Amino acid sequence: MDFIQNPIFLMLVVLICSLIAFVAEWLPVDLTALAIATVLIVLGLVTPEEGIAGFGNAATVTVMLMFILSAGVAKTGVIQIVRDWLLKWGGKEPSRQIFVMGILVGPITAFINNTAVVAIFLPIVEEWCNKQNISPSKLLIPLSYVTVLGGMITVIGTSTNILASGVSKDLGYGEFGLFQFTAVGVITFAVGLAYLALFAPKLLPDRKSSSPNLSNYDLKDYMSEVVITPRSTLIGQTLKASEIQRKFDIDVLEIIRDGSHFAQPLADKVLQAGDVLLIRGGRDELLNLKDQRGLDILPEVKFGQQPIEDEPDTSEEHIAEVLILSNSRLVGATLKEMRFRQRYNATVLAIRRGEELVRDRMGKVPLRFGDLLLVQGPQSSFTGLQTTRELLVLEQREAEGLRVDKAWVAIAIILGVIVVAALNWAPILVTALMGVMAMVITGCLKPGEIYGSVRWDVIFLLAGLIPLGTAMENSGTTDWLAQQLAAIGGGASGIVLLIIFYLVTNLLTELLSNNAAVILMIPIAAGVATSLELNPIAFIFTVTFAASNSYITPIGYQTNTMVYGPGGYKFFDFTRVGLPLNIILTVITPLLIAWLYGL
Repeated sequence: MDFIQNPIFLMLVVLICSLIAFVAEWLPVDLTALAIATVLIVLGLVTPEEGIAGFGNAATVTVMLMFILSAGVAKTGVIQIVRDWLLKWGGKEPSRQIFVMGILVGPITAFINNTAVVAIFLPIVEEWCNKQNISPSKLLIPLSYVTVLGGMITVIGTSTNILASGVSKDLGYGEFGLFQFTAVGVITFAVGLAYLALFAPKLLPDRKSSSPNLSNYDLKDYMSEVVITPRSTLIGQTLKASEIQRKFDIDVLEIIRDGSHFAQPLADKVLQAGDVLLIRGGRDELLNLKDQRGLDILPEVKFGQQPIEDEPDTSEEHIAEVLILSNSRLVGATLKEMRFRQRYNATVLAIRRGEELVRDRMGKVPLRFGDLLLVQGPQSSFTGLQTTRELLVLEQREAEGLRVDKAWVAIAIILGVIVVAALNWAPILVTALMGVMAMVITGCLKPGEIYGSVRWDVIFLLAGLIPLGTAMENSGTTDWLAQQLAAIGGGASGIVLLIIFYLVTNLLTELLSNNAAVILMIPIAAGVATSLELNPIAFIFTVTFAASNSYITPIGYQTNTMVYGPGGYKFFDFTRVGLPLNIILTVITPLLIAWLYGL
């Protein structure tokens, strides 16, 4: 039984359990990472100090600072300038649209977090599609893919690159230079964009939903009008006091009284005989409500045929699609627990989760990142929704409220951060910290906006995963795995080994997070390279590129998940377009790395 106490055996058990936990998604990935760090401390595979060292790790802090810098750029309206170019030069032919979008949007993600870029451009591209009368399904997957490709142009393009640089430093191979793998990144970006422009229009579906419509949500059978009869027990009660929305799992969207329409907020409206209530709810709930509270169901309601349109009057009811972002407090919670209706003064009519449409018992459904909510409420409520970083209203935001007079200041600050880091006058951590201070001092970013700009789920994920790499080193697991793989692949050429590591890392990324794949695979890849007297930097770069270039599924990369619902995609739409791209990059990326950096 001594083998049970063997640190390598314990580490392998932890690794297997970690893989299962990430794939099963029992907890959000950031909490899973923290749980893994806790287990490592309890088992003695890392010290308590090593277990929490991820929170002070240079890579974690640098990622946090890059989120803040990205927010500074967004708050000053720099992206709106690019939006105007996109609308001006995009044209009407799909290949040209994808090419122009890639040329304008892709390089931005070399310096700004790609998740933030997609959040900003998603409503812009949808509005563009609406004006051009084309389906968003033709452009939203390419939007996600070009931001992923663009993120590989520099070290600061993604959190994965920054983490990989930190792992490389810890292994003794040094941090990456800002533009150290830019040559490979630019070529793979060009190849990927050319593929998307030529083939994506043919491979992507044409789902005519450029203007969201209630009929897309099949609400006809879930929207009903009921009249309060003289015998009803609701007469004289307020809607809140009656508790019908809580007890019968329905939503009252509107009260009609003598031809006048009363919209949200309705909680304090006293109900009267003859009032007509517009209700969202399933058939069973509606029948129970009718029998128990003395209501009559009116003939078929025409509400389900109304298109979603902008209303200039803020007092008018408005309907729009709202995307749940990954740092939202709604992730893992239910609408009922979050008191969504009371918090935002708006009602969720339906939830679209990829191909799945949720309309029954919505208040009890745990929400996920990427869920698309069909929301109804006063126009003023959507103004509030647009200001939160937890939800994204899929409508263009106007420049109002942005500090457009600071746009060129923000650009100058970003350029300063890049130049100083590129010339090696200071580490990227120091230049990013200076950039954040400059953003605040110049007024590009307010001090109170700093905390809201950070993706804390990513920060906790990185902090929780870093001890995993430390434990693998401490226990000898990295060396053991590297020796086993070196023995198996000793007869293979360096190019073949690079391709194998690219494939394995890419598969892990589809199952886990890209950050977890980097933590696990870089030490092993470097160990194999050292054992076989090959260039470890080439293997480290190969793993770094493979970890981010994830295109096969909507869950392999966060930006893919973000466009899943808004594009009306099915799961295998990503596979149809992404698999050929993955194959192309699996071949050319290791070849480019071997050619440019040597084996």
